[in-house]
Amino acid sequence: MKRKDYRIASLAALVIVMVAFLSTIFSANANLSFAASGKKKSTAVARPSAVDYTEAQIKRLQDALNITDAQKELWNNLTQVMRENAKEMDALTKDRAEKAKTMNAVENMQFHSQITEAHLAELKRLIPTFEAFYASMSDEQKQITDTIFRTGKYVKHKKK
Repeated sequence: MKRKDYRIASLAALVIVMVAFLSTIFSANANLSFAASGKKKSTAVARPSAVDYTEAQIKRLQDALNITDAQKELWNNLTQVMRENAKEMDALTKDRAEKAKTMNAVENMQFHSQITEAHLAELKRLIPTFEAFYASMSDEQKQITDTIFRTGKYVKHKKK
């Protein structure tokens, strides 16, 4: 009897996970399809490109951290990887937007898999440059960075 209960519980969990997964895909798909259509709704908020978003993040980090001359090379390496990753993501998003109206459900799921794999590859490229930059930080810079990553809140660094 326990084995039957386990199978029922497993099946129920699987159904819940699949419903959550599919609802995420369909809601993301609706947003991407809307973006691809070029139509504007009064409730829609235009999303910045990954490149624009990354440039804003770079500026906010730079303002918050007060990067020293000794850190400039490591910072430049980090921002270069961030910019390359953003360009790659914009290319994927543009490709998806162009194909949105003709994609079937399987192709849509494959696209989401491709995006997930791209995010993973981007993180793998970013982490080593971020680690090198983080290691060069003062304790105060590390504390600011940790807070930003933990909370998403940026605080301007006061220059001494």
